[in-house]
Amino acid sequence: MSEGKVMRRRSAWAAALLAGALFCGISGWTYAHTRADDDLAYARERDSALDAARQHIAVLNTMDGEHVRASLRAWTKAADGPLADELRRTGDDSAKVLEQEGTSTRGTVTDAAVIALDTRAGTAKVIATVRVEVTERTGKSTTDRKRFEAGLDDTEAGWKLSSLSAVPVAAE
Repeated sequence: MSEGKVMRRRSAWAAALLAGALFCGISGWTYAHTRADDDLAYARERDSALDAARQHIAVLNTMDGEHVRASLRAWTKAADGPLADELRRTGDDSAKVLEQEGTSTRGTVTDAAVIALDTRAGTAKVIATVRVEVTERTGKSTTDRKRFEAGLDDTEAGWKLSSLSAVPVAAE
């Protein structure tokens, strides 16, 4: 091989090595920058609030007609603040009525979205659609669809529902 070809080959390898090192350096810097990115932290918090809202809204739309008090305890665990206070205050009266009815429900959140998030205050608002399967003691079952707006508080135990309001469906 001629000396010119060897030099060109070495130069090509050196350029490829330099380009590879440059690419690795920029990629490492970008990764490190992204890990500490405020937008990424905000997105993680939003996803955490949304996941908790989905779970807790489903819990508050679920009732085991044979184990009413256990269902009400699950409701209270999903709630915080004014909603938890209200559930505790009305729990015994609700349990009596629900035990007499014996109706079971199973709520499934079919869609949800965070509409407001304040990470500094530790609050969020979520809207959700829920499919509720209702089974009466007689075995007759129906399905209902509901829409809710929920307020959440970020507690030491994670995101909890502080409010849950039905959103009426507009007549067309």
